[in-house]
Amino acid sequence: MQELAGKTAVVTGAASGIGFALAERFAEEGMRIVMADVEAPALTEASEKLAAAGATVLPVQTDVSKWEEVEALAGAAFDEFGAVHVLCNNAGVGGAGGQPLWEQPIETWQWVLGVNLWGVVYGVHAFVPRMLGAGEEGHVVNTASMAGLLGGSGIYGVSKHGVVALSESLHQQFVLANTKLRVSVVCPGFVNTNIINSTRNKPANVEAGDDEALPAAVKERMEFMRHRLAAGYAPSVVAGAVLDAIHGQRLYVLPAQDELKSLILPRAENIVNERNP
Repeated sequence: MQELAGKTAVVTGAASGIGFALAERFAEEGMRIVMADVEAPALTEASEKLAAAGATVLPVQTDVSKWEEVEALAGAAFDEFGAVHVLCNNAGVGGAGGQPLWEQPIETWQWVLGVNLWGVVYGVHAFVPRMLGAGEEGHVVNTASMAGLLGGSGIYGVSKHGVVALSESLHQQFVLANTKLRVSVVCPGFVNTNIINSTRNKPANVEAGDDEALPAAVKERMEFMRHRLAAGYAPSVVAGAVLDAIHGQRLYVLPAQDELKSLILPRAENIVNERNP
């Protein structure tokens, strides 16, 4: 897709961070924006900011972990604008804490996978058939993470590996079916967003966890992550990389620090050589 002006983009998790940066960048390209987020006050503020700058915006409060809400989002987008050309399944949470996997409550697994993985599955199911039916050029953008290309990262890593695998399959199927749709999977590195504070949006049945009870080494790692995220790329850097990928029809988008990218090949070599990391 080269010409975006006058077309419609849907962005989930659009009230802040990478999602807002995507919405803002698409608006600069002259697109109409459907902004979805679970946080109603933040969504209102973000959508009003873009509207004040001249963008055509439709805010829709959406919990992407719920199929009926994502389906309603798709209905609202197509009812309002008649078509969707760019879908950004971007909403995500970190929020699983530093406890070992076997100590994480099932409710935490359900929350993180529900938003990070099922949110993408629901987005694909709600939007792609409608986009294909329209017969126009389109692009699906799924936000994963470098955690989806490297080992570890707990429940978050599990969810993001799933997003990468889903996107790779979707790419293959779009191409083999000779569709006018393409897909990109975005694997950011350290980006200055609020994702590490995702527990602000956790469901009532998900325990926040007692970080004070964690081993010193785990607390030290969590503090390191806070520092690296705060010093990371601006979300606008990721948005720019996504725009370039849409224009270039690129599957893999890695707006990540070189130190993180350098870990991909050693991991692949460990796999090929059946060697423990």
